[in-house]
Amino acid sequence: MLRFLNSLFGRVILALIAGVAVGLFWPDTAVQLKPLGDGFIKLIKMLIPLIVFCVVVHGIAGTGDLKRVGRVGIK
Repeated sequence: MLRFLNSLFGRVILALIAGVAVGLFWPDTAVQLKPLGDGFIKLIKMLIPLIVFCVVVHGIAGTGDLKRVGRVGIK
């Protein structure tokens, strides 16, 4: 059981159960925590373009051959 809770999947399931419990048993607290959740989602949305840009730049820089990069860009 301890191994399951140490895995990422186990922690996500535990957080999901905790979130449902807070929403069901303490709805006022859940409403007060909504700005925190909204802020988290906005931060994730801000980071996605940066991560995609870094992955593309890393992929281009990792080829090493500029002619090959040009051929891929033309296709």
